[in-house]
Amino acid sequence: MFQNITGSVQRFLRYSLLSRQHIRQVSITQHSSTNQTELPDFKTSVDVHEHKLERPKRPAPRISKEELKILEKDTKGSLIPETLKEMQNDKEFKINMENIKKYGQKKLTREERKKRQRALNDIGIPSFRDFIKTTSKSEDKDFHGLLRKTPIEIFQLNIGLYCNQACNHCHVESSPKRKEMMNYQTAERCLEVLSNSPSVHTVDITGGAPELCSEFRFITQKSSELGLNVIDRCNLTALLEPGQEDTAKFLADNQVIVIASLPCYSAKNVNLQRGAGVFNKSIQGLLLLNSLGYGKPGSPLQLHLVYNPLGAFLAPPQADLEVKYKEELWDNFGIEFNNLFTITNMPVKRFADFLYRRNELKDYMHLLVRNFNSQSMEGLMCRNYVNINWDGKLFDCDFNQQLDMPMRSPKNQSNEAQSSREPSIWDINSTSDIEDLRIVTDSHCFGCTAGLGSSCQGTTV
Repeated sequence: MFQNITGSVQRFLRYSLLSRQHIRQVSITQHSSTNQTELPDFKTSVDVHEHKLERPKRPAPRISKEELKILEKDTKGSLIPETLKEMQNDKEFKINMENIKKYGQKKLTREERKKRQRALNDIGIPSFRDFIKTTSKSEDKDFHGLLRKTPIEIFQLNIGLYCNQACNHCHVESSPKRKEMMNYQTAERCLEVLSNSPSVHTVDITGGAPELCSEFRFITQKSSELGLNVIDRCNLTALLEPGQEDTAKFLADNQVIVIASLPCYSAKNVNLQRGAGVFNKSIQGLLLLNSLGYGKPGSPLQLHLVYNPLGAFLAPPQADLEVKYKEELWDNFGIEFNNLFTITNMPVKRFADFLYRRNELKDYMHLLVRNFNSQSMEGLMCRNYVNINWDGKLFDCDFNQQLDMPMRSPKNQSNEAQSSREPSIWDINSTSDIEDLRIVTDSHCFGCTAGLGSSCQGTTV
């Protein structure tokens, strides 16, 4: 037995020796062959832990330096004269202004709400709140209980309705003719409440064109000093208005997050929705922000874009559309940005009038209801937002503000005050005073719960 084992070991050693010799001969042959064959790129380092992948190289933008200079020259000057001219010639604007003058804004708003509810009645849909109660029972989840204020994280200020544009989808009906603006006293009071509200991390400034309102820079600087994130909801063209030459730099110096509206990457669609000449000025505004570092990889300056549909349909998937936007804007103009937010067109104000005149309001309301998504409920912006109008009145969201639907009275508001007037910023000392209040709802709320949900920060699902 011992001899058998010894023989096996000897055969194994002899085989191993022959194998090593064979490998050495092959190695020598390969080495010799390598010396004879030129391999100019066979230089990869053995320090593989230091190997890195480079970013894929993008094609150069199609726009030339000469075309950029022409664009910059052509977009100088104010957009306001062109906007006023379009308003004067637009039949729908003229009808709207005549109705406001004849009936008053409050009466028209009440009638608008009735039209939406009639459209829902025609298709057998109850009020939004009753619809949510029914959905809660059918899915065995308390969605209705979600319609209450949580700790407020975003303090949204609509500081004025003045704007250099007059977009046909605008739910706040801004234009150069609107002069309503937040005054210094109201702005100061908002900042006092902010300083007492530790749950708030972001101040969201909107309008109109907020940059064109008198208290914009005061609110921005003071909010930054409080250590809060500041959002500027920018239409881009306001940055090019006479007197605003340093506004983009002001935004960069204060590290303001810019969320800019650009409803399409094509000139035709943007100008159709927002007015003649708006697309070129928007592109120039984006190029200006890019030149300051906004939207660039690794930059702390955030630039996000907003898409809203041209007509009565839901937005495409947000992530897919963002890829398309980035391709188009880079390839054609060399523009970069961080994220794209898709927002549903709400059936209120100008867009509601647009739908009603085209006899599409009922179909659009049906579209929103058919695509109701219960998963959007938890992310509704009205839950952790508070909206403050230019005059200091409090609302659950920006849409309720424009429909004159004030939020419920704060916990600490006296019974006398509750019965005499709508709640305002002077009725609270902190946003904690409005926590757990029931959210005021109406038929337009189906807009925020359709598809993947909609909010001022894009989809909610």
